[in-house]
Amino acid sequence: MAEMLKIDNIRKTFNPGTINEKVALDGVNLSLEEGDFVTVIGGNGAGKSTTLNAVAGVWPVDSGKIYIGGDDVTRLSEYKRAKYLGRVFQDPMTGTATTMSIEENMAIAGRRGDRRGLSWGITKKERDTYRELLATLNLGLEDRLSSKVGLLSGGQRQAITLLMSAIKKPKLLLLDEHTAALDPKTAAKVLEISDRIIAEHHLTAMMVTHNMKDAIAHGNRLIMMHEGKVILNIAGEEKKKLTVEDLLHQFEKVSGEEFASDKALLS
Repeated sequence: MAEMLKIDNIRKTFNPGTINEKVALDGVNLSLEEGDFVTVIGGNGAGKSTTLNAVAGVWPVDSGKIYIGGDDVTRLSEYKRAKYLGRVFQDPMTGTATTMSIEENMAIAGRRGDRRGLSWGITKKERDTYRELLATLNLGLEDRLSSKVGLLSGGQRQAITLLMSAIKKPKLLLLDEHTAALDPKTAAKVLEISDRIIAEHHLTAMMVTHNMKDAIAHGNRLIMMHEGKVILNIAGEEKKKLTVEDLLHQFEKVSGEEFASDKALLS
């Protein structure tokens, strides 16, 4: 299988040489093959979201290399990396344009990277495609194409953002705690939709989560981060049999300390 993401010994220190110096990534290595769905867990400040932001090009890494689909993107700007990536953020407000309709938002995603200018004449063919895609969510949104996205609930917006992020079949889908702002029932629905979209489009995905149960229940691999390093990488049958208790035990064994994120344990 093709290697879709390779993170090679990346390091990042924020505010170097000051009293606020923070080593965020301390030699992170990770590779994802095509179709891998990896969940990323760890306490606050472990480096989970920092790793996703490094892959997305939010800021440059200090050293190391990042490859997406075999291309070296280490020095590419966030804007230039966008063609490789689909992203869903923690805040449901981030991934969509609130004052635009559902179909206009989907048109922006569907035409991303096209050479022609974005004329707002959405064709019947496009509209039919968006209606079919929205129907798969089972949220009744296929009948609300002209509704402003700002009128929708957080869960509905995250579901639409997931569709939009997958519409061009990105090489890599990044889910950054994308259910953290939702109530448990809505979060479960959005995770179910995430699983389905990733499977149907055969996407390669990374999902950062604070929720150990979710990290275990979703994806085919789980990595745990601690102090800017990947300390556990669990896949296959071992992951299928994993429990929260197993994960805590393995963390304590590898790190030599107790897992200290109450947020992760309580969720």
